[in-house]
Amino acid sequence: MTASTKPTAKSGGKKRHVENHSASNSLTIRLRILDEPGMFGKVTTFIGSMNVDVGAVDGFRLVDGFVERDITVYVASTKQGTELVAALGKIDGVSVVHTSDPIMRMHLGGKIEIALRRPINTREDLSLAYTPSVAIPCMEIHADPSKAYNLTMKGNTILIVSDGSRVLALGNIGAKAALPVMEGKAMLFKRFGNVNAVPIVLESQDPDSIIRTIKDIAPGFGGINLEDIASPGCWKVERVLKEQLDIPVFHDDQHGTAVVVLAGTINAAKIVKKQLRNLRVVVSGVGAAGMACCRLLIAAGVKHLVGFNKDGAIYRGREGMNAEEQWLALNSNPKNVKVTMRQALKGADMFLGLSVKGVIDAVDLKVMRRDPIVFALANPEAEVDPEEAAEYARIVATGSSQYPNQINNALVFPGIFRGALDCRVPNITEEMKMEAARALAAVIPPQSLRDDFIIPSIFEEKVHLAVAAAVARVAHQTGTARRVLRKS
Repeated sequence: MTASTKPTAKSGGKKRHVENHSASNSLTIRLRILDEPGMFGKVTTFIGSMNVDVGAVDGFRLVDGFVERDITVYVASTKQGTELVAALGKIDGVSVVHTSDPIMRMHLGGKIEIALRRPINTREDLSLAYTPSVAIPCMEIHADPSKAYNLTMKGNTILIVSDGSRVLALGNIGAKAALPVMEGKAMLFKRFGNVNAVPIVLESQDPDSIIRTIKDIAPGFGGINLEDIASPGCWKVERVLKEQLDIPVFHDDQHGTAVVVLAGTINAAKIVKKQLRNLRVVVSGVGAAGMACCRLLIAAGVKHLVGFNKDGAIYRGREGMNAEEQWLALNSNPKNVKVTMRQALKGADMFLGLSVKGVIDAVDLKVMRRDPIVFALANPEAEVDPEEAAEYARIVATGSSQYPNQINNALVFPGIFRGALDCRVPNITEEMKMEAARALAAVIPPQSLRDDFIIPSIFEEKVHLAVAAAVARVAHQTGTARRVLRKS
């Protein structure tokens, strides 16, 4: 790997100022500063001495011999921001009026709202939208329930539902605390797929209760996106709902992850000139996301895969495995090896991490075969430090936007549901996921692939169009489409 393609290394030794000047690590501090020559310079110099960079300086208000200024700074962590504010308040002639950050401002009042698609400005508008005229579409749907897709929001609206039991990087934080994540998900559905999404969080974490609730409210939606529900409960919830509902049910933590991982693997394999069927893959973490990745990789042709959980390798005959792990034992690890994960890395082509920080050290990658591929996807901190891994691996991908090759579910879930809703499929099939992965990989033409560019940007509009088209194509080819799309 050339130096230009490695993740940016952090400086050792002396502390450096914050390098990532993004909104997410900024803080705006309103200071009241004594109106004397040199005082403002004293403040900015002090901020710099704490290894914090000053961004914009806004506002100028005189208050009883003091000047109020809004100073935006870039901090490396919440802790550093807190320490800075406390220290500023101790400077003679300086007081902190208040602080704000863009993250909290973004969330004030929530991030989504309901908007009207038709105006109600007159009595005639009111009578057409509501009583008495609304009785007509009601009876049309009563006579033919499929008309709900055209005559209500159902045709372009999905439900995002979570119990908050397994929120990324946060764990079991419960229903209310999970709601900002679900609202964010709804924003992405609308922005990238033009899909309306309603976030619902449930107090119960009992799979049977979750199933009953979703079934009861499902008639108003064209699809169900399950989110941040812990395994093994998530497997039951998804399986039963897929059996009992006639609309697509998709657990994005599992299948969205798997689709993007497969797309990245396809492109990484092209770069290192290896075939999927010959890749030797070591997987750390076979929970919901890890198991889905294993299933899709195996379906795509990967034959030499060994999965590991906290108790070691998954192999035939191992005791204490759940049903999913038993399936994996029967369909992977062809030599039925019972070695440690570090031992399994010897001669492996790819490490796929969907577990926790620190399961391996970068030096453990040294024993892999030529041009190793490392997908270390744990958040907020990866299984192995990406910068250290880059010393040994040809291609490094993470779950973080701070590095190249981010494996981000948002690359696929808007397009998958766009295609599913357009064709009104009853289910999102394995073939659709496979084709979506291939379509995502193909967005980057072969001549543009690089070690640090195996996955396209989420802001590349072709991404979502390609994924939606792939789902629709499979739906029509397999006869699962209940609505035929007219060619433009």
